[in-house]
Amino acid sequence: MILAMSQGMQGVIIGVVVLVVIIILVSCIKIVPQAHASILERLGAFKATWSVGIHFKVPFIDKIVKKVSLKEQVVDFPPQPVITKDNVTMKIDTVVFFQITDPKLFTYGVDSPIMAIENLTATTLRNIIGDLELDQTLTSREIINTKMRVALDVATDPWGIKVNRVELKNIIPPAAIQDAMEKQMKAERERREAILRAEGEKTSTILVAEGKKQSAILDAEADKQSAILKAEAEKEAAIKVAEGQAEAIRMVQQAKAEGLRYIKESSADEAVIAIKSLEAFEKAADGKATKIIIPSEIQGIAGLAKSVQEVINVSDASKQ
Repeated sequence: MILAMSQGMQGVIIGVVVLVVIIILVSCIKIVPQAHASILERLGAFKATWSVGIHFKVPFIDKIVKKVSLKEQVVDFPPQPVITKDNVTMKIDTVVFFQITDPKLFTYGVDSPIMAIENLTATTLRNIIGDLELDQTLTSREIINTKMRVALDVATDPWGIKVNRVELKNIIPPAAIQDAMEKQMKAERERREAILRAEGEKTSTILVAEGKKQSAILDAEADKQSAILKAEAEKEAAIKVAEGQAEAIRMVQQAKAEGLRYIKESSADEAVIAIKSLEAFEKAADGKATKIIIPSEIQGIAGLAKSVQEVINVSDASKQ
């Protein structure tokens, strides 16, 4: 019975030993996730940097001393008091974006890397702001960010850290400076408002003057066109009147020419010509002349015409 109990105890011990060995072996299997790295030491000395994947370590000899994240990290530091070149004290808080590029240097390069970055950021910021005046500090954020990033990147390179970006999160000047800045901004806004109002009135006056000028030009153009059209109408009327008179003269002359042609074709004798001459003298007298001298040749013909007229009158009387 004692032998059986001893065998049972041996079995339990073996089982426990086997279980412990299995646990130790399982604990020696390590998996490094994505964007991470592990620093392995063997007997207190650096052995290797484990990257992504499964790894095995020797029990009791190898030890993982640090797990490092390779992702970009953001650290927001509290406001730091700084003094400008013109002796204005203000507070500036910064945000640093960094990434670990060498886990070994990050582990062994510096103790408390985040604290080291914070102190380095504060001293670098004081050095840069000390060379700038207040107005330059408020308007040169991009320049300050660039200078700080370059300085921090160079300083943290031996620590296996890459500084990607530095941003001035907030600039807090003293209360008196803030009041003065607000008054200055208010005065500047009022000045701009006055300038804009004056420019608006100036533009309005110019536009009104331009409108009057254009209106006067249009009125003058209208009067000019009206005078031109009136002159052209009068010219056309005069031309038509002249053409009418010319046509009337032409018709009169044509009628006279036709009359002469008819006389010529009818072989008119000297008596007819004399009668026509008398008619011409009658028209010339126009009932206003008191004395008309008639050529002797026409006088004879006139007497003959008178005799003929008397004969015609006697003939008409006998018919009645």
